[in-house]
Amino acid sequence: MTRRYLIVVERTRTGYSAYSPDLPGVITTGETRDAVEENMREAMEFHIEGLRLEGMPVPEPTSESAWVDVAA
Repeated sequence: MTRRYLIVVERTRTGYSAYSPDLPGVITTGETRDAVEENMREAMEFHIEGLRLEGMPVPEPTSESAWVDVAA
């Protein structure tokens, strides 16, 4: 089964970091955006595998994103 989870990617002084609101505690870094996305995919798969091995439920993806325009 494939699920699509939202990840938040942030630029840092040394590259990028990412986390998923639907999978608390799953975070990673990478020197490039492509690297952080691949690292995040691997971290999420590892986390979900661990949940399954422990007999715990895998959270459904529920997070959404939106852009908001504001006067600045």
